[in-house]
Amino acid sequence: MTTFSIPSDEIQQRLLNLQKRLRSNNLDGALIIQRVDLMYFAGTAQNGCMYVPAHGIPLLFIKRSHARAQKESPLKTVLRVHSIKAVPALIRDISGHLPAKLGLELDVMPVNQFKFIGSLFPGCSLADISPSILEIRMIKSDWDIARMEHTADMSAATFTYIREVLKEGYTEMEFAGMFETFARRIGHGGKIRIRDYQTEGYPWHVLSGKSGSQPGVLDSPASGQGTSLAFPCGAGNKQLRAGEPIMVDFAAVRNGFHMDETRMFAIDAMPKKAMQACEDAIKIHDFILEKAEPGISSGELFQLARDRAGVLGCADSFLGPHGSKVRFIGHGSPPASRVSLPSLPPDPA
Repeated sequence: MTTFSIPSDEIQQRLLNLQKRLRSNNLDGALIIQRVDLMYFAGTAQNGCMYVPAHGIPLLFIKRSHARAQKESPLKTVLRVHSIKAVPALIRDISGHLPAKLGLELDVMPVNQFKFIGSLFPGCSLADISPSILEIRMIKSDWDIARMEHTADMSAATFTYIREVLKEGYTEMEFAGMFETFARRIGHGGKIRIRDYQTEGYPWHVLSGKSGSQPGVLDSPASGQGTSLAFPCGAGNKQLRAGEPIMVDFAAVRNGFHMDETRMFAIDAMPKKAMQACEDAIKIHDFILEKAEPGISSGELFQLARDRAGVLGCADSFLGPHGSKVRFIGHGSPPASRVSLPSLPPDPA
């Protein structure tokens, strides 16, 4: 059994970056509660919260399990609390004062919890620290990139497996279950965390034939007609057939690091129109890779992609139909045929 931990120097650099932004925003400190942020800045996801002052030593407050948090986190001050109500007094006792301006993760914090935190810090001005946290998390260290590469290896191996076992007769749901099982065997964590209360986090979509434009279509044995599922995402009971496009959107996660890829498959042959669309998408993908370099914005890359679609003559369908076009570009990797099933190295303890 191998253990996963975030190195102490990674945690320290992340905290220094956060404290720098606290000072630039004229905040006295931040209270980190959201679980992913707690893992990112403290190295543990145990039940608790963390106070990061603009100056001084961060304080980690844990309800349970305190022993595990002490083992997982490189922070020196890990305090056991029975209730978050005890946090303000502990901050005052250790720091000598309470913050006058406190940052909170307001993009994900429920209103009731916001009101509760406000009651614990009466007279304190509460501000949103989420943009600063996202800016910090956006910049990946060498250690972060290595973890992402491990996840990418797992994703590539899964798509190789998909290509090898794809055949007629499976329902979309059956097929999704097969490749998710394979991915779990080589390290997939299963849980996709989404920083959006309106978005469901699960690892796959399988859309084939007409269900690609009507997610969740069922095959009805009685009538031969398709009916729509109540939740129009993921995969349905439609059977995979030869000669139709099969889209697989798979989000891999390993130790919290995500890799999201979408690829198109077909049994026997891809319809001509769909094949042309795939080839155009690959050309746009390769063109963007040539243009991507330090300093260029994602907005510029987006516009370059749209311009290239116009040159290729696929602007009408690129990014979706008229009235429903998305405002982002993404997904992709080298073809699965270039990738062998890897023996994934363990993360360093």
